Parts: sequence; C-alpha cells; structure tokens
Amino acid sequence: MSAETATAEAITTAWRAESARLVGALTRMTRDVELAEDLAQDALVAALEQWPATGVPANPAAWLMTTAKRRGIDHFRRADNLRRKTEELGHAHLGEEEQVPDLDAQVDYIEDDVLRLIFLSCHPSLTPESRAALTLRLVGGLTTSEIARGFLAAESAMGQRISRAKKTLSGVGADFDLPTGPDRNERLDDVMAVIYLIFNEGYSAAAGEHWMRPDLANEGMRLARMLAALAPNEPEVLGLQALLEIQGSRIGARLDEHGAPVLLEAQDRTRWNQMLIRRALAALQQAQGLAARGKPVGKYFIQASIAAQHARAGRADDTDWRQIAMLYDVLAQTAPGPIVEVNRAVAHGRAFDPGAGLAVLEELEADQLGDSPLVPSVRGDLLERAGLHADAADAFTEAAARTRNEAERAVLQRRADENLTRVSKSG
Repeated sequence: MSAETATAEAITTAWRAESARLVGALTRMTRDVELAEDLAQDALVAALEQWPATGVPANPAAWLMTTAKRRGIDHFRRADNLRRKTEELGHAHLGEEEQVPDLDAQVDYIEDDVLRLIFLSCHPSLTPESRAALTLRLVGGLTTSEIARGFLAAESAMGQRISRAKKTLSGVGADFDLPTGPDRNERLDDVMAVIYLIFNEGYSAAAGEHWMRPDLANEGMRLARMLAALAPNEPEVLGLQALLEIQGSRIGARLDEHGAPVLLEAQDRTRWNQMLIRRALAALQQAQGLAARGKPVGKYFIQASIAAQHARAGRADDTDWRQIAMLYDVLAQTAPGPIVEVNRAVAHGRAFDPGAGLAVLEELEADQLGDSPLVPSVRGDLLERAGLHADAADAFTEAAARTRNEAERAVLQRRADENLTRVSKSG
C-alpha cells in the first residue's frame, strides 16, 4: 500500500469514527447544525490537504476538532467585524446583538453530543426519508454521493433533500437539547426506526440490480451499536443492535459464487459472521437482564429473539420453528401490522403445516401491502410446500412481476419455472 493510499484511508477512518462527535460538539457550541457541518467539512478538507505532507497526527480526532473550532472562531470574528463595520456606515443592526459563542470555553467530545445529534436528525418535523438521509450525513459521516448511491437517487436530488432538511430544522427552531419524558421515548422510537430503515435498505434493496448494498447495511449496524453505547439501559435499543447484527451476520452467505441470491434455509451457515453473532447475542442477553428487572421491551427485542433462534441453529433443520411461531404471535400483539402477519404465516407454515401458514395469510386484506411482492412470494412458498405446484407457479410469477429489484425478480422467476417444470413432469 502506498503512503498516499494509507494516508487517505487514515483520513476516511478518522472521519467516519469522529464526524458525529465533531458535528455534535460544534452544533452544541454554535447552536446551528448547518454551520456546524460546514465547519466540520472545512476541517476534513484541511486534513486532506495537510496530512499527506505532514503525516497523520497522533490524535486525529483532536486535530479535527481544533481545526474546526479555529474555523468557527474565524467565522464569528468575521461576522462580528462585518456587523461593526455596518454600524459604522450608519446601517443600524436590527434586533438584539448576536452573542459570539466562546468556542474555546466549550468542553470537547461529550458523548451526549452524539445522542443529541441523532435525536436532532430524527426531528418529527422531517419525513422518514429525510431523517434517514440526514442521519447518514450528520451521524454516519457519509458524503452526499454515497447516500445517493445507497438509496438509488440522483446526487443532486439527495443534496437538495439534505439541504431542505437542515433548513426545516432551522425554520422550526429545533432544540439541540435532549428531549425528556414521553417526547424522548417517542423520538427514540423514530431514531430506531430510521436506523432500521437504513439497514433494511442495504440488506434487502427495494430496487435496482443488486440483492444487497452491504455498505448501507454496515452503516445501519454501526449506528445501532453507537446508539446502544449511548443508551445502554434501553432493552429496545440493545434489541435493535442484536437484530441488525444477527441479520447482518448472514450477508456473506446471501449470494452464491455467481452472485445469485441464496435464501435463508439454503445458506452455508459456516459463512455466517460469528463475531457479529456473538456480539448480538451478548446485547440480547443484556436486554433480557434489563427486561427481567422490569424495563419495557417491544418489537425490536422480540424480533431479535426470533433472529437468535436462527443464529443458534447449526443447520436449517435444527431451527425451532414452534418457538419462532410463538414469538411471532407475541409480536403480532405487540406491534401488529401486515409485514408481521406475512412473517407469522411463514413461521406457522414451518412450525405446523403449509395450510396453517396459508390460513394466516388469508386473513390479510388484499391491498394492505399494495403492490409489494411479499405476499404472493410467501403464498408461492407455502403452496409449493403443500405440493400445489401450478398455484405456486402463478404466485411466484405474480411476485416476480411486482418486484423492482432485478436480483429478487430472477429468484422469483426461477422458482416459478421450477414449479411449472414439476407440473409438466407430473402431467
């Protein structure tokens, strides 16, 4: 590896690790998230310009913060000088004099700054899509082009979305202080939902040519770990971390040597990431301890408990589907919804028989998931297991026509063709 490449990697690593703390601390100091991000970006540019010549500093994080603070002090001095010159020219300053923050008097690297930043990125005035983009930008440290690629959007459109989100926060006077009481709990749910959305978009891409976008899934896992470190006494947060890491542990086994998707039951479990599984199970155990002491749990904890059943099974045949079906029954009571019912149908189909799964699926209203391929694909699987191959082929064909993901379409069409082949052979 060349020195230039090593330095570039060091800069990227330092930025990804420290950008959230940097932007969070600067937002606390300036009370302006857009200015804070600009100052942080200035520090990054300075690192890109100087580190290749001077070498990577012993404490990259401190270097970035010091540089950003100096840029901030210069900014406020310029603004104050401009104000004074304007007054001297006879143009009176309207309103109260703006107080210049004493950036040198601020305490650096308070972990709560990151938590504040996550909550700010998920302000209720923003749409879920804007929350996800802003979280990746401010907390994840991703560039606009990286976020745009992750969500299959044009870079210009994504830049406008992020810019509008920051202006919205400024327009509503969003408070950087941590919310308290019911507002904090509600916002924490929003934060977890955004992290879950980011991970899922990477784990099972909704559209495009690729089955997965691992970079986005990895960023979702990193954000979940960060949130769990900042809120270690919240079993739902620990449950979210466990859920994403167990699912994320399968990424290396979800494609075969030709790049074709491999479904869960056919995956080579020796390719699952055992480090992620161990860390996830430890987080889940910690959450279980908190739950035993009376802390409330919810959908992420239950879903993590379901995922743990798969993680603990050495072979697909060892999976305790009856326990999974029971957990899905609990989840349906805790967080009811059509996707839960579809997954509950899968679990009941495995735990008992295909007819039990189809019975759960039939309870869903036809338009509850719109034109999603999920319902017909699960129906096809259950019909195939019941030996009704002609009906299964029809269901898989319908699912293939609905999906916007090319890799998923190939899988569904292949299963439709396999069932048609069985029909022709039996005829």
